[in-house]
Amino acid sequence: MLTHNVAAPSSLCPILSNDWHFHVSDQLIFPHNLNPNLFWRASRKIKGCRLKASFWESIRSGILKNNTTQIVEPPSTLEEEEEPLPDEFVLVEKSQPDGEIEQIIFSSGGDVDVYELQALCDKVGWPRRPLSKLAAALKNSYMVAALHSVKKLPGSEGNEQKRLIGMARATSDHAFNATIWDVLVDPSYQGQGLGKAMVEKMIRTLLQRDIGNITLFADSQVVEFYRNLGFEPDPEGIKGMFWYPRY
Repeated sequence: MLTHNVAAPSSLCPILSNDWHFHVSDQLIFPHNLNPNLFWRASRKIKGCRLKASFWESIRSGILKNNTTQIVEPPSTLEEEEEPLPDEFVLVEKSQPDGEIEQIIFSSGGDVDVYELQALCDKVGWPRRPLSKLAAALKNSYMVAALHSVKKLPGSEGNEQKRLIGMARATSDHAFNATIWDVLVDPSYQGQGLGKAMVEKMIRTLLQRDIGNITLFADSQVVEFYRNLGFEPDPEGIKGMFWYPRY
């Protein structure tokens, strides 16, 4: 049981290198067989308030300790967005000797082509899932983040090659809790920090929406990868529970 607090990610700005215009030290490995439950917890000030409550207290933050009186807050006078605002920016850029430029673009809030997603799942060795269920999962997610590779030659405007190379999504109750699912990156782009940047951006967006309990499921060999991003396996002895039919 590991319960180690780490700081929230402070920046998505990577260190420049001679190749991909940034350098990272982590190796990207992405989960498919889901085993331990990981919880993200902050140990720095967020919106001026330090998180002092225990994990369960933070989950029950809408209820007083005597568990009999509900905290009622006055309605906000600000118009709140139900979902994170769409976002898109160039994460990295690489120039080839022939003048071709490749950009890796992060986006959220846009549509992800289910056929491209299925092909990406094939590349990382995940079993195929029905396209109708993939589409439903994307539609019903609170946030969908995508990485696209865009290749273009100088003077070839409108003739760009764009393909999906990474994706992750999060479900949420829009108030307290969120769970990150399906983090995957094209094997030919792994080891370059793209998955790390994508997950960090998702965490930051969820925190900006005042959603502080962030969880995910990870295969055993990627626990350390997510621990470096601030996730804790089994905080305070809490276990993820799975239901299985008894027949």
